[in-house]
Amino acid sequence: MAVWFTSDTHFGDPRILRIDKRPYADLATHDAALITAWNAVVGPEDDVWHLGDFALGSSDSRIAAILGSLSGTKHLIIGNNDGAGTLHAPGWATIAHYAEITVDARRLVLCHYAFRTWNGIGRGAVNLHGHSHNKLKPIPRQYDVGVDAQGPAPISLAAILVSRRRRTTPWASVEP
Repeated sequence: MAVWFTSDTHFGDPRILRIDKRPYADLATHDAALITAWNAVVGPEDDVWHLGDFALGSSDSRIAAILGSLSGTKHLIIGNNDGAGTLHAPGWATIAHYAEITVDARRLVLCHYAFRTWNGIGRGAVNLHGHSHNKLKPIPRQYDVGVDAQGPAPISLAAILVSRRRRTTPWASVEP
């Protein structure tokens, strides 16, 4: 079982193509590409922590269909754009505003929002967040796991921890 992280997929949100300049011709292509990227890396026994802003603008049934099409056991950390359709969609193993977990012997503090300080910061804990769409200057041991920072597929902790060494944009391998 692997553990993956992502955030700010914004399924069904027409603003996302314009605001964040994601490289897709239309929203249907965007949503399909993110679903395909997710299922290409996440296996049925894997855990995925989605750190908020899963979907916006779609019907409740569409949100449920998208969630149901994604592999793995899915955990939601609530974001500012997660409405009732997302929160009530069947398929979330857990839903919370905040979580502390341990992955690969590393303590992680998970929230949709970036923190200036967090529990365990002085003992090496890492803060994973979304919300900033790769526009926030990172501080040590803090990582934006959103698709605009890390790419369309959920990402492993090992890849997150070396992501600042990457020389290409997260969308470099995506075909519009």
